[in-house]
Amino acid sequence: MGRFPHTWDKETILKALTRTALAAAWATLLTAVLAPQAAMSAAPAAQAGPAANAIPAAPAGWVLDWHDEFDGPALDHATWVEETGDPKNGNDEKQFYTARPSNLRIEDGKLVIEARRETMEGMGYTSARITTQHLVERTHGRYEARIRVPRGQGIWPAFWLLGADCKTTPWPRCGEIDIMENIGKEPGLVHGTVHGPGYSGAKGIGRPQAIEQGAFADDFHVYALEWEPRAIRWYRDGILYHSVTPTTVMGDWVFEHPFYLILNLAVGGYWPGYPDATTPLPQRMLVDWVRVYKRPG
Repeated sequence: MGRFPHTWDKETILKALTRTALAAAWATLLTAVLAPQAAMSAAPAAQAGPAANAIPAAPAGWVLDWHDEFDGPALDHATWVEETGDPKNGNDEKQFYTARPSNLRIEDGKLVIEARRETMEGMGYTSARITTQHLVERTHGRYEARIRVPRGQGIWPAFWLLGADCKTTPWPRCGEIDIMENIGKEPGLVHGTVHGPGYSGAKGIGRPQAIEQGAFADDFHVYALEWEPRAIRWYRDGILYHSVTPTTVMGDWVFEHPFYLILNLAVGGYWPGYPDATTPLPQRMLVDWVRVYKRPG
């Protein structure tokens, strides 16, 4: 602690002490009054950064139209519906789709679609499939999803679009746009494909895209589709790898009307083959978010 100058007399020292005491009292009072206000003003600043589920700026030339970040406690039935049962789609798939939490749930901010080895209604596996049919249907747009696919022989995850008139206009004339498909026996490839009259099934117009290293199941990737009048383009993590126009399909162009979204995890089928002793089950398809954009104006 410092000392007073030795030349000060008693009266001067008393005055200095009085001033010092008053200053200390004012400092204490100001601290008591201002500290809570400072804390209150600082609190919003601490939260001013982007939220964990904040949506980044739209890609150039697009504006956000619809999205699901899967950050609620359960599937949003205002936009999604579960399709259950045997799909009976001619692919010879072996799963029975359910809406049970063991097959379909929201967990840690992700949509989880889980394929399990169990018998139900004569099928050897269970899984899940959800769609936006009658709820979110669009003509054109940019469609994106951040997905971590599962792995294993016979496992077949997909993110795709189907013509909204499929009940009255049978497949393939209703049109199908596969934004992303992966089959377990090809861990380093994803596929983008269109199906229509004259180019469906094994004759669909598609192209694979290879990962630089490892397997797609090792991490999340962003799968995107830009669908515009008379043109469709496919992207993986921002890499353009496939495009089609009316001149590149071998039949009628059937992609100028509303489509709806589908997310599903199939097990088995003619294309992927069937699970075997090497297939680890259960397997989970994780979806971080789905976003749909449109052109402005």
